Amino acid sequence: MTQFQLPENSKLLSSDFILGVATAAFQIEGGAEHRLPSIWDTFCDTKGKIADGSTGLTACDHFNLWREDVELISEFGVDAYRLSISWPRVIKENGELNEQGAQFYLNILNALQAKGIKAFVTLYHWDLPQHLENKGGWLNRDTAYKFAEYADKISQFFGDKVHAYATLNEPFCSAFLGYEDGTHAPGKVGKEYGKKAAHHLLLAHGLAMRVLQKNSPKSLNGIVLNFTPCYPESTSKEDLQASQYADQYFNHWYAEPVLAGKYPEIIDTMPDWQKPDILDGDLDIISTPLDFLGVNFYTRAIYRANACDIFEQISPPAPITDIGWEIFPQAFTDLLTSLNAKYALPPVYITENGAAMDDKLENNQVNDADRVAYYQAHFNALDEAIKQGVDVRGYFAWSLMDNFEWAEGYLKRFGLVYVDYKTQKRTIKQSGLAYKKLIRDRQS
Repeated sequence: MTQFQLPENSKLLSSDFILGVATAAFQIEGGAEHRLPSIWDTFCDTKGKIADGSTGLTACDHFNLWREDVELISEFGVDAYRLSISWPRVIKENGELNEQGAQFYLNILNALQAKGIKAFVTLYHWDLPQHLENKGGWLNRDTAYKFAEYADKISQFFGDKVHAYATLNEPFCSAFLGYEDGTHAPGKVGKEYGKKAAHHLLLAHGLAMRVLQKNSPKSLNGIVLNFTPCYPESTSKEDLQASQYADQYFNHWYAEPVLAGKYPEIIDTMPDWQKPDILDGDLDIISTPLDFLGVNFYTRAIYRANACDIFEQISPPAPITDIGWEIFPQAFTDLLTSLNAKYALPPVYITENGAAMDDKLENNQVNDADRVAYYQAHFNALDEAIKQGVDVRGYFAWSLMDNFEWAEGYLKRFGLVYVDYKTQKRTIKQSGLAYKKLIRDRQS
């Protein structure tokens, strides 16, 4: 069996470094008949939006198979499990708590606690209730306050069962992919929408942080941001400026308000119709101090100057994963060290990292050596960032199992565990076995 090799002094091997796996509600749960519709249900029902025409109505049937899945998680020996809560499952349309839906998650939290597995809970992993989208969704400032009310009710219900809360997962994806380029739900297109939606998402984060600090002061409370480091195609001044603009537009637009209480300087160059509606006090709320920052990393992007659009992303060079993302682990080190240099970072957790590969189940095995190599290279890159002084305290592999991969449907597999969607049988891949061994050997 393929194994991961780390130096003996690697922090990843220390007993206080958290190693875990991650999932998201809409991607694995199914059980749609027991919750309100979300924007992703509507998006899936819109012809041409999902690559294989599929939906999340059943997904991995985790709603019914959660007990077996908790056993599977436990089998890995992980320290922690990152899951998300389906807002439409736990809050009724009138804003009241749906106790039956909330109890589903409390049962999972209790089962994890019984096995000594820490729960890292994400409150929003993109599945906005459709009835709120009907009122404007994240373009409506009131949605931020509705989110804070949801965070209040669910955190009270969970009590002391949660080790760490993340308010949002990847607000860039919700705002840009959902409200600017339209490749994700709710599928709106227009530069007049993206930054407005982003501001309301970040406001929701800040409001929820204050709720969590009150209701759950013993948990780690923070946010999960995704970063795709931006590199220039050449050493020309124009390409360098283009990549720096893209970095502010895609990455620091979310990090800088949260970590430094202001938007990147490019806001001053934008036309007014693209700017968010910022009210007095908003940035103070958004920059409420974090207990941790979750960082999601998969790949980098390369940019050249473009006379019309300022920057233009070029096609990624090989090697690439099955979803078409370049494998460039050096960017992982570069990202973490650059964030550490730019901001006064709280403790960092790598809340997602992984790769989609063209997996084949043969003789009840998945020999995903390419994914093993991806993880190995990124463990090395993470190790290097830690040695350079970045305070990273945990790592979550994305993902526990193959699942509904948003606009790609079920065509792309990121899991450490192979899922046969017809039978719902789970098979641990070679990457999963190697990760399991890494964790077990460290604990022995």
